[in-house]
Amino acid sequence: MPLYAIPSKQELIDSHERIKPYINKTSLLKNENINNLLGLEVYFKCENEQKIGAFKARGGLNAILLLSQEEIEKGLVTHSSGNHAQAVAYAGNIRKAKTWVVMPETAPNIKIQKVKELGAEVIFCKNTPHERQNAADKIVKEHGAIFIHPFDNHNVILGQATVAKEILEVIPDIDTIIPPVGGGGLLSGTGLSASYFSNKCTVYAAEPEGAADAILSFKSGNVEHAPYVKTIADGLQTHLSERTLEIIRAHVKDVFLVSEEEILEALNLIYKHLEIIIEPSAAVSFAALIKNKEQFKGKKVAIVLTGGNLDKAFIPKYLQL
Repeated sequence: MPLYAIPSKQELIDSHERIKPYINKTSLLKNENINNLLGLEVYFKCENEQKIGAFKARGGLNAILLLSQEEIEKGLVTHSSGNHAQAVAYAGNIRKAKTWVVMPETAPNIKIQKVKELGAEVIFCKNTPHERQNAADKIVKEHGAIFIHPFDNHNVILGQATVAKEILEVIPDIDTIIPPVGGGGLLSGTGLSASYFSNKCTVYAAEPEGAADAILSFKSGNVEHAPYVKTIADGLQTHLSERTLEIIRAHVKDVFLVSEEEILEALNLIYKHLEIIIEPSAAVSFAALIKNKEQFKGKKVAIVLTGGNLDKAFIPKYLQL
């Protein structure tokens, strides 16, 4: 018996309709040079084009649009390294809610500035899950604010599931979708969409070697922590929750690991052939596909480019311009 209520197909459909007025329907790009290079048909779901520059807008919006006016008046709080922070600030702005965001001291400057520009109050903490949660809990206790978890939230997962739903609406015969995995909100949502809207689509996850917790959790069935956390994919440095792990184990085929060098190679190939700049976390899925291309020969594969919030200071460091 499931530990948590599993988001239903109807809830997913309703969630998509709810957030549509506030999101962009992002592009699905393909490139013949990349297809020839890999020997398969690759589609890139460009969530770097999304409001706030990342897919996280979807989940934050869905969770916050569902709150009552009484809850909104208490204010909102979350913790995030950046993209979910912006999502909550964006949705809080729409609902005219006081919003607090706990961010690690190591968060990229571009993400900190964007959160502030959206009107949220930023509170800094040390970059550990424990410190983040403690700081958020303190605000809940002091102000009665409503906490919006970055991934361990039923309605956030439903919002993230709309990414894959849109892919399947455009390419119903897609064979595989590969999102990256951090906390598992996008991955669990992708698994649900594939199961609800396709009878053939399989879902794989991509994870950095420098934050390899999901692969351990996937194998053991328990929420595990990475042996070490050191990766340029700053958006993927957290671990799964029991809620996301349960959905992932039911609907995801496998988890691929990629090195830092492979992430950078993928980042540069996307810049070279698609002429778009994405953040390192968004390149992890493409890195996994390149590494495992033989497994997908002749298939149609969708890669989720999760966001484009790359600090300008890092562009010369990461991209071969």
